[in-house]
Amino acid sequence: MKFYEIINQDKPVLVDFFAEWCGPCKMQSPALHELKERIGDMASILKIDVDKNPQVAGQYQVRSVPTLIIFKKGEIKWRESGVFPANELERLIKENL
Repeated sequence: MKFYEIINQDKPVLVDFFAEWCGPCKMQSPALHELKERIGDMASILKIDVDKNPQVAGQYQVRSVPTLIIFKKGEIKWRESGVFPANELERLIKENL
């Protein structure tokens, strides 16, 4: 499934724009694993490496990493840069079901 097909789903999709060299991105990763266990199939989590996908990062004007965006039916529902705990991300996803 292509990126645009994934973000156009009926369920929320949390996209983590990250980079391999980014320290805060490495700190975000365990929270995303915990979040996946909490939400199951309620939402999707997608990681996009900005160095390998500069066109997608550019389209969404990702200027810093990590940047997290929640999409639903292709529309941005929430967007923030920085590191977030799993419980906060879970709350945001449930708000956008």
